[in-house]
Amino acid sequence: MSDEVTNKSVAAEQSQVGMAETALPFSMPPSDKMLSRITILLFILVAGLLTVFGYYASSICITVILAGFLAILFGPLVVILEKLHLPRSVAAAGIVLAGMSLVGLLGYVLYGKAMSFTEELPVYASKVQQTVEPISKKIQNLQQSAGNLANDVHATKKVPEVRLQESPTWPDYLVRGVGSVWGALIIAGVVPFLTFFMLCTKDQMAIRTNGLFGSRIDAARFITNLNQMIHGFVAGNLIVGSVMALATTLVLWRIGVRGAVPLGIASGLLNLLPFLGLIAALALPLGAALLQFSTPGPYIVITLTIVFLHVVSANLLIPKFIANRVNIGPVAATVGILFWGWLWGVTGLLLAVPLTAFIKLVADLHPSLCHLSNMLALTPRPTPRWVRYGETALERAIPHLRPVGKKFP
Repeated sequence: MSDEVTNKSVAAEQSQVGMAETALPFSMPPSDKMLSRITILLFILVAGLLTVFGYYASSICITVILAGFLAILFGPLVVILEKLHLPRSVAAAGIVLAGMSLVGLLGYVLYGKAMSFTEELPVYASKVQQTVEPISKKIQNLQQSAGNLANDVHATKKVPEVRLQESPTWPDYLVRGVGSVWGALIIAGVVPFLTFFMLCTKDQMAIRTNGLFGSRIDAARFITNLNQMIHGFVAGNLIVGSVMALATTLVLWRIGVRGAVPLGIASGLLNLLPFLGLIAALALPLGAALLQFSTPGPYIVITLTIVFLHVVSANLLIPKFIANRVNIGPVAATVGILFWGWLWGVTGLLLAVPLTAFIKLVADLHPSLCHLSNMLALTPRPTPRWVRYGETALERAIPHLRPVGKKFP
């Protein structure tokens, strides 16, 4: 008798679940549709306002983002130094001063290389002019022939004068987001101090964030995921850049290029840049080889090597060591590079992948943003049924999910 009662209750519950599932995909009332459209419009409006703010207040945004990025990156070093019984402020100050010294030393070395390159620039210019002169003469002859033909055909027709607006040059693109030289100097001067304060008050900032958003999101988990993403991104780039720098250095040393070690390291690291990386990685060793070799063999070897390394890194190394760590797909990364590059120039190109991954982490905080998270994710997750049908549908289905004879408080 008890088995029959149990079977009947189970059958009743299954029928109620079936009724709930069939009740979910109903058409939304007009008021719910209007609210949904208003929500979408507000989301687009907020995204547009944030984009405008990021464009016109780019120096502020870049300063805060760089300082936060560096604070998260060097946070574990501060923890290690604290375990050695150093005060947190002293450890943070030591790390910031060491970073500034390293950047200053690197700038000094690059300045010396730039000065030596400037001294050898006339030699570069003469060799380039000798190489390009036959091609330029052919182009001029073609232009003259085309101009004569056009004058013969349209001899009597008066062509109106057209003035084209000058397009932004590549130096303007490089400094976009940073502004003038003074803006770059201000950013470079503020970032170390802001990084120091962030390192000193990291625990307090975590407590404030948890207190501000703790009732709505899991702030501790978000901070942990953000730290893992940034550390994984930097570690993956170091691995891929080291492999490419080592391979490029060995090839340059094997064919006898002077300064193979610095050129190989710079070329291998520049190859990681989105879009511009291949051109920059080719320009350095080919420019150095121009002063040494007069036969085409070394140029072909250098070009094939760097192009091969670029293809291997883009299709094998970057997906394995970088994409899996930031968990964003290649399409999302490419669109993010285009957007952040348009917004902030070269600075946006360098920060595009972690910024896009940050947006995905923000979308992971709330189930209603799972569609955005899936668009950015490397491996999308299944969308819950209640998200597909909306929260109103879930509320209307709850009575059908209640067990027989029981009521929710």
